Amino acid sequence: MGRSTLVAALGSLLALACPQPLIAVDMTGRPWGGLAHRVRRRSPGTVWDAARHGGGLTDRGQVQRWTQLGPTGLEVLTGEPEMTSARRPPLYSEVAVLVAALRRLYPVVLVDLSPADQRSTWTALAWAAAPVLVARAGVDSLQHTMRLVARMRAVGLADVVERCVVVVMETSPSPPRQVRAAQIQAAQAVGDLVPVPYDGALARPEPVDVRSLRRVTRGALMRVAVAVLNRCPADPHLVATTQPETTGRDEGTS
Repeated sequence: MGRSTLVAALGSLLALACPQPLIAVDMTGRPWGGLAHRVRRRSPGTVWDAARHGGGLTDRGQVQRWTQLGPTGLEVLTGEPEMTSARRPPLYSEVAVLVAALRRLYPVVLVDLSPADQRSTWTALAWAAAPVLVARAGVDSLQHTMRLVARMRAVGLADVVERCVVVVMETSPSPPRQVRAAQIQAAQAVGDLVPVPYDGALARPEPVDVRSLRRVTRGALMRVAVAVLNRCPADPHLVATTQPETTGRDEGTS
């Protein structure tokens, strides 16, 4: 569907706008693909290394031993590719503890989740400040997403649906006309629906730099960012304790 691509692209944009480091976390539990292709590798660390310490993390310096770095400064805990007795993709419960710790250290934590047919993903959508559902720009994919939304309402997650942002990732320069009609119908069932147009730079499995994307793509991602941030509660304590670092920067700049 393009979930990891969206996480990397949105994170790339937010990292440019925020004076503090932001972090994205692979929470898919899979040993392949995902965010690993969307950042530069600067350490051998993965989400497995951070998850082993979980709630014991008390400062960003500890986390940064294992993060990779996106082109605009987004820190990323990529998925664990090994399946051995010594290393493995961490379980949902293990990464959930890690994410709770990261939310105390970073102003924004982006999470790359598994498909929504898994129970752990439903749980994560319920506690996420700004749940984002990602659909491919196709009639079948949009209809599947709407069935998911209806099912969430039926099982008592209507409040999650109201907070959801649906992002439609276009996979060709000219989507069929019936896809546009399906998007209009889907937009009536959710709070926000934002289509992200096809962009060759996003289609390649390479690090995502939002500055290299087409203007229309950057505009769409800006709309996604606004929808997400409007749903994120401001934490006065976090604002007070995570002021911009000034080391090595000119006084008075931001």
